[in-house]
Amino acid sequence: MSERAALLRGIRVWLAIFVVCLVLSGATAFPLVTELRLLDDVVTSPASPLAEHMPALVEWIERVREGLDATDEKYPFVLYGTDWLAFAHLVIAVAFYGPYRDPVRNIWVVEFGMIACAGIIPLALICGPIRGIPFWWSVIDMSFGVFGVIPLYLVRRRIKQLEALTAPVGAAR
Repeated sequence: MSERAALLRGIRVWLAIFVVCLVLSGATAFPLVTELRLLDDVVTSPASPLAEHMPALVEWIERVREGLDATDEKYPFVLYGTDWLAFAHLVIAVAFYGPYRDPVRNIWVVEFGMIACAGIIPLALICGPIRGIPFWWSVIDMSFGVFGVIPLYLVRRRIKQLEALTAPVGAAR
């Protein structure tokens, strides 16, 4: 396998991993009420050690479930916002087909994704406290940006290597 083919394969593998995670992250926003009910049932079951070892987490999950249940019962249209959140994840995932197909020409999509990952951190730090989100939960949210930027960084680095291999000799950089 040539160096160019190996780089292209690596780029596509990392992009596929990123897209799968993005799609899964978005798809889980559709059935949010059901998911929270199931999660609450699991963490509050007598078999779960979480109530003993992580009571704050269990209380937070119960609170979120109560809030979602009340919203779903009285104001289900508010949950339409999470449907749009899910849709946005899916649309962004589609954009990564560009760098999958032609990485050098579409490196801007990867860079945009990296900027979006970086933007998660100030959003969580600013909006988390405003919305009454526990700091430790904001840290979990910020981890999506940190872990999301890793494959994108690797992809960008490989795209730059691929670009150097395919650049005409003597071309200005």
